[in-house]
Amino acid sequence: MKISLRSGFWAGAVMTAAAMFLAESPRAADPAPAPVVKTAATSASKTDATAKAVKPGQINEEQLGNLLKAMGLEATKVDSRYDFQFKAIHNKEEWDLSMTAVLSQDGSAIWLMAWLDQLPKSSADVPRTALLRLLSDNDRLGNGKFFAYVATNRRFVLQRVVANEGVTTRVFRGWLDDLGGSVADSFDHWSVSAWKATDGSNSTATTRSAPSNTKPQTAEADDDVATTKPASGPSFKGAGQNPIRTALPEKPGTSRK
Repeated sequence: MKISLRSGFWAGAVMTAAAMFLAESPRAADPAPAPVVKTAATSASKTDATAKAVKPGQINEEQLGNLLKAMGLEATKVDSRYDFQFKAIHNKEEWDLSMTAVLSQDGSAIWLMAWLDQLPKSSADVPRTALLRLLSDNDRLGNGKFFAYVATNRRFVLQRVVANEGVTTRVFRGWLDDLGGSVADSFDHWSVSAWKATDGSNSTATTRSAPSNTKPQTAEADDDVATTKPASGPSFKGAGQNPIRTALPEKPGTSRK
């Protein structure tokens, strides 16, 4: 079949125009990305991942109680705190200390407390110089240790705050030994009987060892000392008793100089 030049010309023109139209026409839009929909399962997985991001050796409240038990300490759990007795040896003397351990609210730290003397009923019987000495001690103690006053039971405490990580029975006992040593070293600063002896009262050196084996009765406060319960945190009502300080028996064949 013969194709004339004229017919071929028009066929080529039509094909060229079609190609130009397709080249100049806008491209089809790319499909939009699918929106990210947060589901309950996604939120739960993120929460679980955050909860599992604990530091090595970090313990929870139940494990803290088990740790004290493994150390042979008979701890009494009151609310979120653990109260127990701890014997510290310092300078040939044994100190039977009333202590408390409690986790911080976020679980990142452990608060250790050694309960000291109960304050007199009236703030007039608390020498200002004694309080200044305790503040000065706070500046030098270091290692997260400091003196504080717990109004709910009118007691001084020596506290230490430690990071809740790498906790073992050996490490924990080291913390308690260190705290007990600081209690003994600072006796003259926190002891009420030592205050009286310094003031020239009739107190003698024998009163320096608190002989009480029972928990003292909670004294009613006067108007001079505030006893308002803290707004937050664990309650320490009823915790603590006076430290008991006794000299260790000498070994046979030795003499005290």
